[in-house]
Formats: sequence, structure tokens, C-alpha cells
Amino acid sequence: MPNTYETKLWGGRFRGDEDALMQHFNSECWRTSWLVEPDIQGSLAHVAMQVKCGLLTSAEGETLTRGLETILADFKAGQLVYTEEYEDVHTFVELHLIRRVGDVGKKLHTARSRNDQCNVDMKLYVKQQAHHVAALIDTFCATLQRVAEENPWMMPGYTHLQRAQVVTFKYHLMAYCEMMLRDKKRLLNAVDVMDESPLGCGALAGTTHIIDRSYTAQLLGFSHGACKNFLDGVSDRDFVLEVLSDFSILMMHLSRLAEELILWSSAEFGFVVLDDKYTTGSSIMPQKKNPDGAELVRGRTGRVYGDLMALLCAMKGLPLAYNKDMQQDKDSFADALDVVTASLMMMERMIGTLQAKPEAMEAAVKKGFLNATEVADYLVQHGVPFRDAHGIVGQIVIYCEDAQKGIEELSLDELLQFSPAFGPDIFSYIDYAAILQKGIKKEML
Repeated sequence: MPNTYETKLWGGRFRGDEDALMQHFNSECWRTSWLVEPDIQGSLAHVAMQVKCGLLTSAEGETLTRGLETILADFKAGQLVYTEEYEDVHTFVELHLIRRVGDVGKKLHTARSRNDQCNVDMKLYVKQQAHHVAALIDTFCATLQRVAEENPWMMPGYTHLQRAQVVTFKYHLMAYCEMMLRDKKRLLNAVDVMDESPLGCGALAGTTHIIDRSYTAQLLGFSHGACKNFLDGVSDRDFVLEVLSDFSILMMHLSRLAEELILWSSAEFGFVVLDDKYTTGSSIMPQKKNPDGAELVRGRTGRVYGDLMALLCAMKGLPLAYNKDMQQDKDSFADALDVVTASLMMMERMIGTLQAKPEAMEAAVKKGFLNATEVADYLVQHGVPFRDAHGIVGQIVIYCEDAQKGIEELSLDELLQFSPAFGPDIFSYIDYAAILQKGIKKEML
């Protein structure tokens, strides 16, 4: 195995090599290969700034730029492998650069530290992935809208999981579209808040070299320029926490929809049939068709919450500036990102292929006294105080339960037993289709 000095950026001060367990414990290679590209992107901007400020000659800058670009190309092609002998992605890139271009590669790290470098890498990656998740949300919302438009059937709306008032399947689905759009806004807002470059902050107190932090911020696309405070710039992990918080809320929304798909696809509801592609069977019960895709979305939501809590706990007691505990941001973010992207794609496909059962939805509407509120509204419009109307309709419901009838099935004479305010127009007023046509309720159609 190469000695510490050959595979570490800090080996000169040490007399002996790391213990093998310490090397494995300290290494990030097996879980952070996704940082290679942003690390090279940040290094390319740093080289351009070094040339601009006279820390490198133009020829040296061209040599380093070509070297970094070839490393990235070889890495993407699978010809260069990030292995555990390298402590982290920064070491991997820099040492391969030195092997390719010689001693000039040793000048790459002038005027920066791994502390500002790793935060640049993470910000570039988190920004990119936040935009990717936002695009997945757009795709999901488009599918929700398409399926909603294709299924304008009436169905029960629920509170306390009890039938409450009539809505439409379309309107119900579009509620989740609203949630997703808020999730997208939160993610894009997080990107805006984090859009400052840490590059040039150094280890914690900047550098004595003359550099241009604004220039690297511009090259890397940080719209708010460079971080104002060096200590904060290298020790900030708020941007990861904020996106993890947004991911957690997003997963909560997906989990609620997953729960409804699980309920709706059960025999007790029968409102939808999920496509075979996203269900599984039982090893013993041949009739089973289990909504496993939805159950996994619901179950994995807790993993994202755990990733958020893990990083919050890692950060809560840290003094300024950098501490190795902060390495946990990579595990937490990568795991949450995997869950969120897979869950969004799975939910989009389940919604996009489900089959709605309007006859089951309509039957559930007619069994739940979902027009009771409208009966009370009718009485109010005919001069009955609402609180009295509420009590009258409660008595009507009891009567209907005993008679095993819906309110709309009662005769006018039966209704008049409860209030003289009823007239023949009550029946058109409480017809379910008519209810959805009234005033603002038309938005549900």
C-alpha cells in the first residue's frame, strides 16, 4: 500500500501511516464519488482565478486545466476509479493531477483549503440536485393534472377518515399538486439562500495571497457572490439542512398520498386499481395484490426524517469552524436524495397508470349523508338560524339511519316532520351533482 505521504494531502507532518481501520473509518470514497465532478468544476474555476491574479502563469493554468479535464473525462468513462486509498475526493483529484502534469499540479491548492473546497463541492452538488428534484416535481404535477382531468368523478371527501362532503377525484388529486408546488418553491428558495461561494475562505481565516473571490463565485454561478464571513463560509451546513428539511416535507406529502392509494385500492374502498407493475403478491395467499410501491414510499419517509435528524444532531454542538463531524452531511444528503428521487418517480408512475372506479366512489357518496351540510344550508336560506338547522339535520340523519335511507330518499312529508321550512325545491338543492355545480364548488369539477 502507498505510504501516507503519497496518498494524503497532509502526510508530511506524520512519522507513520494510519491504521487500516482508521483509514477505512476516515475515508469517504465508497460513498462520495458523486463529488468528483463538482470538485473538478470548482478546481477549474480556482485555476482560472489563480491565472487572473498572477498565482499561475497562463501556461501553467492551461496545463492544470487540461489535466483536470482529462481526469474528469477518464472518470466519467470508468477508466479512472476512485478507491479507498484516497482519503477523500479532493485528494483523489489532486494526486491524479500531479501524476499527470508533474510538479505544476502541486500549485493547484495554493490559496485554498479542503475546508472551503468541500463546501464549494457540496453547494454545487446540492444546487444541481435541488433543481433535479424540482424537475421531477414538475413531471409529477403534470401527471397528477392529466389523471385528474381524465377522472372528474364525484367521491367522498373525508375528515377524521369519516365521509364528510362530496368532492371529486380530480379535485382530490389536485390538492397534492398544490403541495408539490409548495415543495418546489421551498427547494428553489433554499437554492437562492445558499447561493454564495465559500471558495477563498481558506481553512477558516482566508488567505494572505491576493485572490479574487468574486471572480470564482461568478465562474461557478453563485448569484450572490462570495460568502461574507470566512468562519461561516467553511462551517456552514445550513444549506444541506434546509434542503433535507424540504425533502422531509416533500416525503410527508408523498407518504400521505401513498396512504390514500393503499386505502383506495383495498376491497373496503375499491376506488382505484393499481397497475400490476407497482404491486406484488403473497407467497402463500394467491389472491393477494399488495400496494408495495406505495407502502415503500410511506415507509422510506422515515429514512429521510432520520437523515435530517442525524445531521442536525451532528451539527448542534460544534464550535467554529470546521470539524470532521461535518463529513456526515454527505451520507445524510446522498441517502435522502436517493429516497426522494426514487419516491417521486415511483409515485408519478403509480398515479399515471392507476384505474379509477367511479361507480365505487359514487356508491360511497350515497352511503355517507354527504349532503347533510347542504340540507342545513337550505334551511338557513329559508330563515332557520344555523345552529337550529344543524340540530334539525342531526335528527334527520338519525331518522335516516334507522330507516336505512339517504336524506335524498326521504319524502317531503318525512322532511316536514322536522321543519316546516322544507319545500319541494329541497331535492334539487341536495342532489349531489347539483351540489358540485353550486357557486365556488364548481372549482371541484
